[in-house]
Amino acid sequence: MDNKPLTKLKSVAVVIPMYNEEIGIIENLTQITQMLRSYEKTLKVSFAFICVDDGSRDLTPSLVRDFCRHTYGCELISLTRNFGKEGAIEAGLVQANAADAIVVMDCDLQHPPELVESMVKLWQSGIDVVEAVKIDRGVETRSYKRMASLFYQLFGKLSGIDLKDRCDFKLLDAKVVRAYLNLNEKNRFFRGLIQWMGYPTAQIPFVVPERKGGGTRWSVFRLFRLSVTALTAFSSAPLQIVTVLGVVTFIVSVVLGIYSLVLKLLGDALDGFTTVIILLLFIGSVLMFSIGLLGVYMAQIFNELKRRPNYLVNERTSYTIPSGQAESQMDRHSVS
Repeated sequence: MDNKPLTKLKSVAVVIPMYNEEIGIIENLTQITQMLRSYEKTLKVSFAFICVDDGSRDLTPSLVRDFCRHTYGCELISLTRNFGKEGAIEAGLVQANAADAIVVMDCDLQHPPELVESMVKLWQSGIDVVEAVKIDRGVETRSYKRMASLFYQLFGKLSGIDLKDRCDFKLLDAKVVRAYLNLNEKNRFFRGLIQWMGYPTAQIPFVVPERKGGGTRWSVFRLFRLSVTALTAFSSAPLQIVTVLGVVTFIVSVVLGIYSLVLKLLGDALDGFTTVIILLLFIGSVLMFSIGLLGVYMAQIFNELKRRPNYLVNERTSYTIPSGQAESQMDRHSVS
């Protein structure tokens, strides 16, 4: 009888947020789980999968629930409603707190699961954050690409954080996840906060493949709302626009005042009605814009002060992520 002690393996939890993904979700999850299981022996790690349903209104929860029941190491967390991707990611990270490292990836295979092998190797070499960086955004409309490019340029200039071509496809060491979850702010921007924390980071370039499972779930409104949240959470520079507009308005008013006074002294007074109307419209527009901008920041402060949770869990399976597994257990449960 072999009394050789079992070797404890490092555990890697894979957090997969999803929303209305019933088309192709089982095929996608099957490919992800089987591919990552095939790496367990060579990488000497054990994988667990945490699927987070962000309040889907289709058959996604029931399909994934059944999949998890028949798949070792797979767990489903269903949120009470759609809290947004940031809340879903946070819910998955909280549940994965026993793992040695956590991978966050989408369920539509636009985050290629084959990259996880390289991510884990870099993490094992001592890198705390391994992120996938897009070198080609794949099939996207021109308007979508322009909007994304404009956002990243604006975000970089206002916050000083370069997020160009970054995405949520990342591997995080457990200490990075703990630091992220200990941040006090409620309005989170995952990829921005990870970049802001400044842990040693490695990058893996990839080309975004075609989406598996229908069209994107991101509407223009949701993208715009996320952009506003991200910009205001990382930079107060837009508030300085109010000051700049105030200075510009003052200068314009002074110039118009001097011009009108000179004309009056020369006996060639200008009919003031048009000038007054234009000036009032200009000042009024500046004031309304300034109030609106201040309102955005006040709304952010209001949301922070309420301290409401970023998500509420409606259902959670009983599976617990192991901190390590023996090689014999890995052999028994790995999907061939």
